[in-house]
Amino acid sequence: MNIRIEHQCPNYQSYRAARVKSLFNVEQGHKVVIDADLPIDSQEWQIGVIVGPSGSGKTSIGREFGPLYDPAWPKNLPVIDAITPDGPFDPVPAALSAVGLGSVPAWLRPYHVLSMGEQFRATLARLVCEAPRLAVLDEFSSVVDRQIAQVGAGAFSKAWRRTGGQVVLLSCHYDILDWIKPDWVYDTADQSFQRGWHRRRPEIKVEIRQAAQRDYAVFEEHHYLKLPPMVAATHYTAWVGDEAVAHVAFATRPGMVEARACRLVVMPEWQGAGVGMRFLNAVCDMWLAGENRYGLPLRTLFHTSHPGLAAALRRDPRWTQVSAMLAGGNKTKSAATLAASAAKAGVKFSGGSGFGGHFRAVQGFRYMGDSCE
Repeated sequence: MNIRIEHQCPNYQSYRAARVKSLFNVEQGHKVVIDADLPIDSQEWQIGVIVGPSGSGKTSIGREFGPLYDPAWPKNLPVIDAITPDGPFDPVPAALSAVGLGSVPAWLRPYHVLSMGEQFRATLARLVCEAPRLAVLDEFSSVVDRQIAQVGAGAFSKAWRRTGGQVVLLSCHYDILDWIKPDWVYDTADQSFQRGWHRRRPEIKVEIRQAAQRDYAVFEEHHYLKLPPMVAATHYTAWVGDEAVAHVAFATRPGMVEARACRLVVMPEWQGAGVGMRFLNAVCDMWLAGENRYGLPLRTLFHTSHPGLAAALRRDPRWTQVSAMLAGGNKTKSAATLAASAAKAGVKFSGGSGFGGHFRAVQGFRYMGDSCE
């Protein structure tokens, strides 16, 4: 693919323009010519990156592939409704989770009130859901801090490759390339072309530490359900360097027959990096090996209604699904049980309470370890 682009504007002859030409020995600045050779026609590819400094022609070259992806977002709809509104529901939360926007409250807000990092990931999720045959995305990762940019780039790369489409990413940052692992890269700084990206994606070293119940407080607002800390549990946090990035709590089920894991939370800037599943599986392995305060080898039962997490658990061969419930328990029956318990204890039951009744697909999984591979 040979590209030649010529941009031209008036050749200004003002005093200041003439003086600049004289001072810096520049004959003209009204014409820009860009030549680029991208030998991509003979190969299959899904992700290409045009990288280079600002003003080096990335956007101009990108437009030769097609129009820039710049969707309009409605101001009166939350992002969960704004993304493929006429399509099925399940792919939308799955895409939001896949690109690292796993904070469910953010799904219920309009695009324009989200943070820059959330907007970046929401746009990636929308692109994944719409899955056009070819897309060109300008200023990729330019408006977010580098950690979110790198993790988000890696998450998008994995999600996009499942669509089968082609995308050209335009960026002035080289630090995302190891995370994207593109099929080709064109560098506008030196007009060089590279087929494939052979460096490995950077390794995220995660350390697991036992934590106190109070340590859940910093994670609580990022959990997709509003729930208090898990009582009578052993709490764990995942650390990357000196930063706490994830939390989970473990307790035993009645009879000490197996463990139960709850309150899995990954901090927003680390969502999509695969940290959550690695962390959960590692703690499950510890309990399966008897590395717990009971000294018992116990399998772990885990329930979630988060569609993205449920999909990830189904894909992992170390987990097996054991239950699925579309709606919650009978709230009237629960209230009757609470009333009977109150009467037995000799206290007055005020009524109006009870658990269940939610319309939430709670799915249960059991950790089997490597034995089910």
